Amino acid sequence: MTRLLIVGPQGSGKGTQGVRIAEAFGIPAVSTGDVFRGAVAAGTELGQQVKAIIEAGDLVSDELTSAVVRDRLSQPDAADGFLLDGYPRNIAQVAHLDEFLEGRDEQLDAVIELVVPREESIARISQRAAEQGRSDDTEEVIANRLAIFERETAPILDVYRTRGVVDRVDGVGSLDEITDRIIASLQARGLGRGAAA
Repeated sequence: MTRLLIVGPQGSGKGTQGVRIAEAFGIPAVSTGDVFRGAVAAGTELGQQVKAIIEAGDLVSDELTSAVVRDRLSQPDAADGFLLDGYPRNIAQVAHLDEFLEGRDEQLDAVIELVVPREESIARISQRAAEQGRSDDTEEVIANRLAIFERETAPILDVYRTRGVVDRVDGVGSLDEITDRIIASLQARGLGRGAAA
């Protein structure tokens, strides 16, 4: 039973690492983007609400985001654990997640904080934009996204730090080096020895 959260600024590689760590531990990687797309594709009531909001160009509210994630975490494949990516993204969502987990007599086992210098994040996103031909990832847009992360998401790390569950991991290096660092830090907590075999 391993319940993880991975947090890092845009360009930190958290999506890639999240999938790798989830595979190593045999748990589903639950990214908010994927959950929204899944709910929309399934045509559920929640999915229809999300679709309408996204099509209007608005942000999905904390309440609706939390409802969609709760629904996803209630599915059978998440019974033995999960890795969250992109949720909770602010203090309000932390409270929603706490309430959901407490209702199941559970809590997060560890929060992986991928630490990447701001310049590295900007360089990575710019490179990805160039490779994918994405003109919307200008330096200004990237800087704005990083500012939102610092303002809204970084404070959740303080909450989890007071609970003693945050592992700061250097997010600079090869994919394998970073994955190995994360797994080593989780194993130091006594997590995943059996599951990561």
